[in-house]
Formats: sequence, C-alpha cells, structure tokens
Amino acid sequence: MVPNYQTEDKVLLAVDCIIFGFDEEDLKILLIKRNFEPEKGKWSLMGGFLKRHENLNMAANRILYQLTGIEQIYMEQLYAFSEVDRDPAERTISVAYFALINIKEHDKALIDKHSAHWFSVTELPDLIFDHSEMIIKAIRRLRYKTSKKPIGFELLPEKFTMRQLQKLYESILGEKLDKRNFINKINALDILIKLEEKDMNSSRKGSFLYQFDAEKYQQKVEEGFSFKL
Repeated sequence: MVPNYQTEDKVLLAVDCIIFGFDEEDLKILLIKRNFEPEKGKWSLMGGFLKRHENLNMAANRILYQLTGIEQIYMEQLYAFSEVDRDPAERTISVAYFALINIKEHDKALIDKHSAHWFSVTELPDLIFDHSEMIIKAIRRLRYKTSKKPIGFELLPEKFTMRQLQKLYESILGEKLDKRNFINKINALDILIKLEEKDMNSSRKGSFLYQFDAEKYQQKVEEGFSFKL
C-alpha cells in the first residue's frame, strides 16, 4: 500500500437497488427481509458491497442477479448516500441504483426462489436505514424522466392496452390524467403499433392491444423530447 494512503480512513461502499415493477394497475417496489444484523428481519432494498475487482455498475448487476436471478435489465445509477451514521454497524457509503422490470415476466422466480415481495409505492412498510429516502429520490427521478423520454418499454408486457399505459403514467406521476389528452399526446409520439388483437377482459367490446415500435421508441429515447401531460 502506498504510504500516504495508510493514514487515511477506510470506509465500506455499498450498492442498493431500487427495483420498480408495474402490475398493470399500480407501480410497485421489490423488497426483501434482511437476514443479518443490524435490523435483521426488517424490510430492505436489495443490496450488497463493492468488491475490489468491480466498478459500481458491475457490482449493481452482480447484486441484482444474486438476489433476484435477473440480468440484462434497465438499470441506472441514482445517488450516493453518505451520512456518517446511516449504517450503525460500520461507516458505509451507499450508491443507489434503480431498475425497471416487467413483473409478469419475473414475478414467479422472485417470489418462489428469493423470498421477495412487491409493495405499492403508496403503501410501503418501514424500511431499514435510509432506504425510504432512496425510494423517494428514485420516484422523483422516474417522474422527471417521464417528461424527457417515453416510459413503459421495460415495465409493460409486450402487448398492452392504452388503459394500461395510462395507468402506468398515473402510477408514476401520482395523479389522474385526462384520458383524451393522454391518448392524443401518446399518439403524437408515433411510438406505438396498434394491433388487430383485443383484450376481452376489459369490456364486452374489448380494448385494442398495442406494442411499442422498438426502433422509433429507441430513437425518441436517444433524441429526448418534451412530454407535458
């Protein structure tokens, strides 16, 4: 070790993952019961510690895979949390990430194999340390992103109704949206493909199903846009 480094304080670096999912009605967050002290048995975000050979993105992906079995999903670095007393066991800095997943695609493996549980963003239990603050910041970031890029590709099933898409936006924004105005705004983006198929569970007449046009969607994401609802 370089001599000048020996006198410096050593701290742990944790990575915590805020995993958002959408069940076609409500925006949810995936939590687990912490299995070690301190705060053993309490609800927690999924997290772990950075290894010497890893960068932060590598650590976030490893932790997510180890705890959920999920890989190759959308994930973004959120914020660093460094309050001196945030972890009573050791001086620890945490870098939070948030991820977006399709609940239907991953739900069974998460519940059966990893003892995880989905909670509505409006009905969260008490969480350890500063994890509630992490979630608040992640929701704010997600809301901001709805004005800068299309949202839904990672959270919705491959085929979805316009109502499901509107419910997703309402869940993220925490407010009701005018149906006609929402449909007009979405159609103006030209990122949806209307299918001949219908979802017959929604009404007697059924509701047309849509898919995202992957190429146009990605182009909008890269270009950025203003989407005021």
